[in-house]
Amino acid sequence: MSSENSRAPEPKGRGAILQALFERKKREREAMLHGVGVSGQEPKAPRGRAALLEKIRMKSLAPVGGEPAAATPTVEHVTQSLAAVELEEAPQVTHYRGASGKPIDLSVNYIRLKVQPGQGVFEYEVAFSPDVDAKNNRIRLVNQILEGASRAKVFDGGACLYLPNNARGAQAQFQAKMPDDATDVTVTITYKRQKSLGDRECLHLYNVLFKRIMHLLLYVQIGHNYFDPQHRELIPQRKLEVYPGFVVAVDELEDGLMLCLDTQHRVLRTENAYELLNELKCVSSPAHFKEAALRNLLGSLVLTKYNNKSYIIDDILWDMTPRDTFPTSDGREISFMEYYKMMYKITIADPSQPLLLHRRRLKKNTPPELEGRMVCLIPELCTLTGLTDAMRNDFRVMKDVALHTRVTPQQRALALRTYLRNVRSNERVQQILGDWGLRLADDNLPLSGRQLEMEQIVFGSQQMRPAGAGADWGRTMTNCEVTGPMDLLNWVLFYTSQDAKMAQEFAAHMTRLAPSLGYHIGAPRMERLPNDNTATYVSAIRTKIDTSVQAAVFICPSMRSDRYAVIKKLCSTDVPVASQVINSRTLSRPDKARSIILKIALQINCKLGGTLWTVKFPFRGWMICGIDVYHGGVNQPSVCGFVSSLNESITRWYSTATFQGQELGDFYPRAFAKGLEQFRNQSGAYPSKVVVIRDGAGDGQLDYVKRYEIKQFEDVLKRFELDIPICFVVVQKRISSRLFHRAPSGQLQNPPPGTVLDHTITRRHLYDFFMVPQSVREGTVNPTHYIVLHDTCRLKPDHVQRLCYKLCHLYYNWPGTIRVPAPCQYAHKLAAMVGQQLKTEPSPALADRLWYL
Repeated sequence: MSSENSRAPEPKGRGAILQALFERKKREREAMLHGVGVSGQEPKAPRGRAALLEKIRMKSLAPVGGEPAAATPTVEHVTQSLAAVELEEAPQVTHYRGASGKPIDLSVNYIRLKVQPGQGVFEYEVAFSPDVDAKNNRIRLVNQILEGASRAKVFDGGACLYLPNNARGAQAQFQAKMPDDATDVTVTITYKRQKSLGDRECLHLYNVLFKRIMHLLLYVQIGHNYFDPQHRELIPQRKLEVYPGFVVAVDELEDGLMLCLDTQHRVLRTENAYELLNELKCVSSPAHFKEAALRNLLGSLVLTKYNNKSYIIDDILWDMTPRDTFPTSDGREISFMEYYKMMYKITIADPSQPLLLHRRRLKKNTPPELEGRMVCLIPELCTLTGLTDAMRNDFRVMKDVALHTRVTPQQRALALRTYLRNVRSNERVQQILGDWGLRLADDNLPLSGRQLEMEQIVFGSQQMRPAGAGADWGRTMTNCEVTGPMDLLNWVLFYTSQDAKMAQEFAAHMTRLAPSLGYHIGAPRMERLPNDNTATYVSAIRTKIDTSVQAAVFICPSMRSDRYAVIKKLCSTDVPVASQVINSRTLSRPDKARSIILKIALQINCKLGGTLWTVKFPFRGWMICGIDVYHGGVNQPSVCGFVSSLNESITRWYSTATFQGQELGDFYPRAFAKGLEQFRNQSGAYPSKVVVIRDGAGDGQLDYVKRYEIKQFEDVLKRFELDIPICFVVVQKRISSRLFHRAPSGQLQNPPPGTVLDHTITRRHLYDFFMVPQSVREGTVNPTHYIVLHDTCRLKPDHVQRLCYKLCHLYYNWPGTIRVPAPCQYAHKLAAMVGQQLKTEPSPALADRLWYL
């Protein structure tokens, strides 16, 4: 990230330095309210044309959280300003805040964490001799040693101990006894350092502390979150149970320490892996039993309730049973049955059952001696979690689950207040917080956000229609022509005898619908297949499709994943042609037939290289890129999808995908170079600016992406001898932040599409913001987190926010806004198609069209 776009670094130190930081933040807020530069000092006056543009911008600027200025920026103002970015550079700012749109009252699921000034933290390292494997035993041993000495101790169960006061000496050794067998253990506690409770380095302490608080409130940790088994809700007809719970995380944000609290649900099955194996043994032949077991268990997530840990099943050890032994850390041999009896007081019922294998995922800085460690699990102790693919495809199951898991904003706020009430009423929790000098605010944060103005959707013949309050133009689409029509004159329709009548009606519907969309669809060549065997489809594709065929449509009597994969693979690799697979059941409802066939016709138009609609972009010559990664199952490589725009209206895309062995691969230079060449071929020149939107990168990968991935794009431009600026944006969807709209009635609702929040709960050292681009009818909408990692384009916050919002309108599989920008969603669909069905790279002949929709 360029220095012009970096937030001021956080001062380090304690005491007076920390107080100076607080005073500085106070001065900044006061300065902003009086129209002074955000640093608290008068900014340097711009000159020439930049002075005029800055004067116009400042007249329309409304302070965050305050009343809007007299001239609130309209979409025309922002559009003109975005166009002027070619001439004007963004001024240096401290906070990444926009000004366009109208103010909107919001509430967030963050609670301010107040710290008592001067509170100290003393960090110690804990070591055990001999080594103690079980985390619960390590915690018990530390409790033995420090019982009564420090009520406020915080121990993470590994090697890190925090105390609010200093113990005697730099190092101390204690003798303790194992809770189960009274074995002597030497515990060594070594002093490491002292920190101020306000330091960012204390985040680990805060999160471990609140983990302890959740246990005191009788919540159980499953995975990374905390759940309440006592209030679980049963779905007996589906053999499921739903655990309510919370995501709890403390972070230092732009406006100080905050506790993020979000309701979560964990769906568990009431059967365990042992019962599933017995069920499969009854319904499968002996020759196919092991294959069925592997298919149902490999890659699934199981929960072991004796320690509330979750594991991914990587293999089934058919030649091992609970009678087998394994070496302990002190060199002894012990059987699995003895181990569970001794450690957890559990008696294994079936000593002849096979074992399940979990391979520990490598983490950063994993010690060499732990890299090859594996965990053997007992099937009867492994509760199955989550939903199978069959359950997810059954709308009745999903409807029953949704009754317990879809929570409205008002219900989320009620759960948050209930949690705060439980914290205040628990004396032990209050004592611990008081000993550490911490206090939770009485309620979650009310904030002021902005709602960007509604976009105008551009259809064929330059017809413009508003997106609508819900950002959904599905009904409007039926009466408007598409922007890029592609005549479909030579296409083949494959069907079986039982679907002959349906195929005839489908072909007639297609030809009748075409004129209203602005293009022509001719009668298809009808190919009746003798049966629906996979081999029959393979033979038909190879013999009935030649280079003159524009599209191949398949009406299948049932939806089988293996047959679908074969059709897609052949039509995307060996015989590259636009393909559409339709389940005949989808066409069986006469009342829905027209709308369904309309969507199919629109999809086929995109797969031929056509476009459906667009929005107005004020710039010229920009190239927009989207990246996403699809993660395969066990022992399957990840697939990276890359798409880049080809025209000025940002409606046509170049797409490529490749397999890689890790999340962040090296294929970007090849894909980006090809995208630049395709852009030049289509537009006659290289782009003037490049905006890359990267999905699928978590917080732990940001530094790697910034140092390594962005450099790959810059190296390609150097190789092409191009001086093109790049803006690199990371999109995060799996976040716990929630935005609620505070209606005049006092009720909390989902924010309307276009809601932006870019202050208070944003990161202190990042250029980031939250956006809600879509509308949901049930449950709570999930905002999207945008992080601008690198920007030599010098775009203003309003420009980036408006650009991202515009791009959320351009996904052609849905006539409305989606949660992420369209290029990211296209990259996601592409990578998933290649990873799930093709298993190989697609044909380059399809790279300039959306064949994977």
